[in-house]
Amino acid sequence: MRHRVRKGKLGLKTEHRLSVLRNLCTELFRHGRITSTDVKIKELKRFSEKIITTAKTDSVHSRRLVNTKIKDKDILKKLFEEIAPSFSDRPGGYTRIVKLNFRRGDAAPISLIELVGMEVPFQDQSKIDSPELVDEEVSDSKKVE
Repeated sequence: MRHRVRKGKLGLKTEHRLSVLRNLCTELFRHGRITSTDVKIKELKRFSEKIITTAKTDSVHSRRLVNTKIKDKDILKKLFEEIAPSFSDRPGGYTRIVKLNFRRGDAAPISLIELVGMEVPFQDQSKIDSPELVDEEVSDSKKVE
């Protein structure tokens, strides 16, 4: 019986599913936030929070356990030196899921996952929406013609 046993299979075989989760987790630790489908993000949350909890105790054993899942040495170093110590006083909930729109091609629900409390560089919306930049781009395009 599978009562109360939950694992999203993502419609993939075990090796492929673990490979997808490892790659998504590596990119989450590299960039601080990533965007993907709802189901993958929810599974990534479970997967990555277990890794961060293991990385909070910096020992040879925990490094070897995390190394089985994160193969990139630079990300492994960043995880143990920057990410895990920043969550040392937090008992859980290291990531945040933000629901976004639906994907245009197949209407799949898209979500964003980010590390809580980490300084992730945001793109300043005031620079994007300012009319001065739009006018400069238009004037630059007229000069080219």
